[in-house]
This record gives sequence, structure tokens and C-alpha cells, in this order.
Amino acid sequence: MASSKRKRSWRHLDPLLQQEQEKYGRAVPSREFILPYLEERGMPMTHEELCQTLGLVDDWELEAVRRRLNAMERDGQLIRNRRGGYGVVAKMDLITGRVIGHPEGYGFLAPDEGGDHLYISPRQMRQLMHGDKVVMRVAGIDQRGRREGALVEVLERNTRQVVGRFIQERGIGFVAPDNKRINQDIIVPAEYQHGVRDGQIVIVELIEQPSKHSRPLGRVKEILGDHLAPGMEVQIAIASHELPTDWPEAVLEEAVRFAAEVPEQAKQGRLDLRQLPLVTIDGITARDFDDAVYCERRGGNWRLLVAIADVSWYVRPVTALDREAQQRGNSVYFPDRVIPMLPETLSNGLCSLNPAVDRLCLVCDMTLDATGRIVRSRFVEAVMRSAARLTYDAVAAMLVERDERIRGEFSSLLPPLENLYELYQVLRIAREQRGAIDLDTQETVIEYGPDRKIERILPTERNDAHRLIEECMITANVAAARFLQRHRLPTPYRIHAGPTLEKLEKLRGFLGELGLGLGGGDKPTPKDYAALLERVRDRPDRHLIQTVLLRSLAQAVYSPDNVGHFGLSLEAYTHFTSPIRRYPDLLVHRAIRHLLRGGKAKDFGYGHKDMVNLGEHCSMTERRADEAVRDAVEWLKCEFMLDKVGEAFDGIVTAVTAFGLFVELKEVFVEGLVHVTALRNDYYHFDPVGHRLRGERSGRVYRLGDALRVRLTRVDLDERKIDFDLVDDGVSAGRGRRRRQRAH
Repeated sequence: MASSKRKRSWRHLDPLLQQEQEKYGRAVPSREFILPYLEERGMPMTHEELCQTLGLVDDWELEAVRRRLNAMERDGQLIRNRRGGYGVVAKMDLITGRVIGHPEGYGFLAPDEGGDHLYISPRQMRQLMHGDKVVMRVAGIDQRGRREGALVEVLERNTRQVVGRFIQERGIGFVAPDNKRINQDIIVPAEYQHGVRDGQIVIVELIEQPSKHSRPLGRVKEILGDHLAPGMEVQIAIASHELPTDWPEAVLEEAVRFAAEVPEQAKQGRLDLRQLPLVTIDGITARDFDDAVYCERRGGNWRLLVAIADVSWYVRPVTALDREAQQRGNSVYFPDRVIPMLPETLSNGLCSLNPAVDRLCLVCDMTLDATGRIVRSRFVEAVMRSAARLTYDAVAAMLVERDERIRGEFSSLLPPLENLYELYQVLRIAREQRGAIDLDTQETVIEYGPDRKIERILPTERNDAHRLIEECMITANVAAARFLQRHRLPTPYRIHAGPTLEKLEKLRGFLGELGLGLGGGDKPTPKDYAALLERVRDRPDRHLIQTVLLRSLAQAVYSPDNVGHFGLSLEAYTHFTSPIRRYPDLLVHRAIRHLLRGGKAKDFGYGHKDMVNLGEHCSMTERRADEAVRDAVEWLKCEFMLDKVGEAFDGIVTAVTAFGLFVELKEVFVEGLVHVTALRNDYYHFDPVGHRLRGERSGRVYRLGDALRVRLTRVDLDERKIDFDLVDDGVSAGRGRRRRQRAH
């Protein structure tokens, strides 16, 4: 077949010839032609050989093919051998993927094509860093039966700068990375230290990547400050995760062009809802208000309006504001500050649904029947004026506690609020009936003292007002997803896949030991999960069971390929209600506005591939924000515990590993490790199915959900590690459980 291709021009065989011509004006062989062509040749070909066999002789053709081959090499589709020949990676038994570093020095390769990870030994990791894109070959099987990778080529370096603590030892300066997945110290030569002192936190820019024979080299780019300076934990998290904080000049120039008030021409042609008592209901510290709600009875039905800030009117595609919002992906909420997705003139000003001022909004106007089912919905561009900025606590006091003072203060708003509360109770029943999974997780809030040190860590209380708004937002998100699905417009759905067979097998093994089962066979439904949670609601080990159920589920992501939302038990779901702080919501608004103005899928500014890329990017920025906040909070919690070494606390086992027990302290909500070596007078073996450690001689068992008394023995701020020893050795707990098991 290769010979027939040489006889016929490649132009007759390239499936994307027309697309290439439209895109570039002139065409060269596409990737979709080059890959199968090289596969059929059965051997690597140099740039010159490929061009010669295809009859490409013009200088621009030769250069264009060279660039395409280089791009395919960067993307891991091709690899170049020592003689300059390009071969197809898939045909050379090579694997392309991203490196996942481990704090212990080894790593894994996550293949681009999916499948099992390759183990990377510490020796191989010496020339790599977390996040690098590489090509590896399978070098063998290690002692634990894992495929082991050997480096063939680094395609793309991920790490350009590192945040860490500068250390001076024996005349040598180096930076110990704060990110523990980067397990190599960065050498900083004297001429690149720029006056940094031992122990200070710095951002170091890499000037040389690691290799087989040398460590990475860097220069000090910025000195963040001293090790325990107030606010350092957030600065480190921001720099370590490379969160964008500074606004480019072009973004600020665009933002200041907007007036303080909504321009009159922007209100023209919109539905006027300024007389309708829409209200915002948020936390007491909230400053950006995305959503407002209103509810009324319509015979046996309900009319629910969810008005969302019309960010898309201000932030247009292909503008500096849009590029920056896309790069950030979302706002990031640290305990003491927010890194917004949009400049404050928009996020806290023109876009925020502040009370008693005109605001542009996109409204989801829904009719729901007596069972909470959406029977009609429409979207409309409108102008509104929020009647009040209410808090969750105030609404709960009015509707649940029936506080007469607060009810009197907001008496004019009580009828629609009472309607909202009645509708919420209907929606709550509907949620339970469809089998949405309700996992009762405990969140905390950090309170600071006057010196910006943690004064206390408190649990957050979710009341019916929180749940009321949550159900209203879910309902509007469902309506948006169905609307876009009907019109087949590319959109970033919020998808949540069900559990994999591997995770199901482990879950059922664990449940079987407790005398429990999960229905649904190989494809359990959310109802099966919800039914199990209901059955264990009153069990003392419900926290343990809930935790294991949660770990069996995947993470929700953004994708144009809708597979439904398993956790909410919904066939189609998207994010529509928070465009001030989430970029996917802004994309959804643009799609809805495009349809409202008569547009079709074919003339929408985004295609399926665009939404795939944007979905992956926004899923990444969401994870990045979560990890950055978690890092900062862990630092703060370690700092909070520094002066408590030697004190005893009550705690709950939240995780069991081969190396020990993770214990969360009651009332303090700080987690630390009881190392397996602190479990004295026996050898303990890890049972991953039962999530427990069992003593070899005594039979003593420690498992997820056990209550333990522990003593704080060590706090390592750099490593963000807290160590405990047992005060109560767990004898009574272990024996009591064995007695209960025998009785059962």
C-alpha cells in the first residue's frame, strides 16, 4: 500500500487536505496522513526521506513539514532516533505520558492513552521532575509486579520555577522545594543568590533542568520573606501552584472603561424585573453575589426564578478580560483572602447583584409541578434590582426558627421566602426519591487572632437556608443543561462518572466483612449508594462506611461529552449559576445567549474540540485551586499545633495505611499520623480491603472510624506533618469489636 501511495499524490490520500488549505492557505501533509504513512512504511524516516518520497521540494513545504514533525514529536506522537529518523511511538512499544512525582523519591508515568501507570525508580526520577511530559519504554517488572519504565526522551519540561526554603550548608546554597512531589533540591550558585538569607522562603527560577549526572540549577527570582512570617503560608501556596495574581495592564485598561453603573443602552430590550423582590442569600463574608431567587405559587405549581449575574455581557470572547479569566479558570478562596477570576470592579461591582442597584442578569424562569419536576423553563436576558442581601443565618432564623424580630424586619419579603422554603421541601423529597447521594462531610472555618495567627478552628454549620439555595441552583443548572442539550450546542457539562469495576470490587470486599452489600451488580446506581447510606445511618461506624463509599467514586470534571452526574443522579448537568467565579459558567452563559439571539450550533464560536480543551483546562484549575487552599490550610493547622506538643486529644481514625493511622482530632479538626512503629508490643499488618491494621500476635485491630486517645509528639511545619502517639492503646476497642463480630 505504501508503494501505491508513492504512485498517487499524497494530496489524493490526505483526509484533511481541504481543512488544511482553508486553515493555512496552502497544504502540507496533515498529522492524520503522516502517522499511518509512517506506520505502513514499517521503519523510521528522516525529514529529507519523507519529503523526497512525497514529492515535496519547495522551500516552504520543506519547512512546514519540519515544523509539523517537530510538533508531533513534542506531542509524543513521533520520536526521533539518533540518525534523525522519525518513528511512530505506538509502533516502537513506547509510552508517552506525564510524570507523577512521589515524596519518597520514586514516581509514576500516567500514560496519555490511559491505562495502568508505569513505576519510575528513584534512579530514573533523578533526571525528571513532577509534571514532565516524557516518552518511556517498559524496562521490566519490579519486585512488586509493577511495570517499570525507563526514560527514552523528555518531550516537555513542566517546572520552570520552584518555591521553597533556602538553605546554606558548607558553603553550598540550595532550595528545598515546598512541593513534596519535587524531590530534588535546587542548587543555587553564589552569583544567583541575590542576597537571600538562610531559612528564607524564595521563588527560584530554573536555569538548568536535572540530568543523569547533575541536579537542577536555579537563580533566586523573588524573596517571599521569613519562614514563619504572618501570611507566608498563603504566599507559598500561591507561588508553589503558580496561581495568577497580578492583572495584566491590558486587563485593567479594559476593566476601567466600564462605568460604576450599568449603562442605559445595556438595559434596552431586556425583561424588566426591577419590581420583583428577588433576593440574594449568601454567607456573611461573601462579597460577590452571583445569584438571586424568587418563588411564587401558580395554582398547583410553583414558579421559580433564578437570576444570575450577566457576566457575559461585560466579558466578551477574545478580549484581555476573557483571556485572563480563562487562564485563571476560577476564583480561589483562601481563609483570609480571595484571588478573583475577574477584577474587583466587575466581581464585586458591576457584575455583583448588590442590593438596591440595577444589574444585568440572565434569568432561568421555571415552572415546577407538585413533585418538584420541571414542566416548563425558559431563559431570558433581564435587568433586576436585588431587594435585599440576606445571609443563610438570617433566612434560617426567619423560616426555620420563626424568629419574630427578624421576620418583622423583612416582613415584605416573607411571602416569596415562605414559598421558597415550601418548594425546597418538595425538591428535597424529589432529591431523595431519585437517589442523589448525600455524603455528610465536615467542613471547617479558620478564625484568626489579632496577630494573624489561628485562634480557633470551628466546624461550619449547614442549615436549611444553605440547602434551599443549593436545590434552587441545582434545578437551574439542570434546566440549562437540558436547554443546551436540546439544541446540541457544545457546552462544558459537569460530569461525574460512576465507580470503576476495580473500585467496586474493593468496596464490596470491605462491605462484605461488615455484613453489608451494595445493590446494582457491576453497574450500581446512585439509588443503590443512597439506599446503603440510609441503612447505615444509625450505625456507630457510619463515618467509616461513608468514607469508603466516597473514595469509590471518581472526581467530577468538565467535558462536552455528557455522561451524566452520578452523585446527583442526573442525566444532564452543567454549571450555570456562578459566572463571576467559574469560567465554565461563563461559557454556558455565552451558549445560552447565542441561542436566545437566534444562533445555531454551526455558527457558535466554540466547537466540540474547543470545549474538550477548555473542559480539561478548567478541571485542572479547579484541582489547582483545591490543592493550593489545602496546602495553605495544612500549614496553618500545623502552625496552630506548634505550642501544643505533649498535650493529649481525642480523635477519630480517618485513614489506615501500611505505615500507620491518620487521626483527626475532635473539636480541633487537625489530622496527624500515628506511625505503625508507635503501635507497640506487636507486628501489625495492613489489610487494604478492610481498611485496618491487625496485630500478628494479639489480633488487635485498628480501623477506619475508631475513636482513639492520642498525644501530640511532633509538628514539622516544612513537611506539614503532625505525629501522634497513642495514649489509649486501643485494647478495649479492639477486643470489644471482636466480641461484637463473634456475636454477629
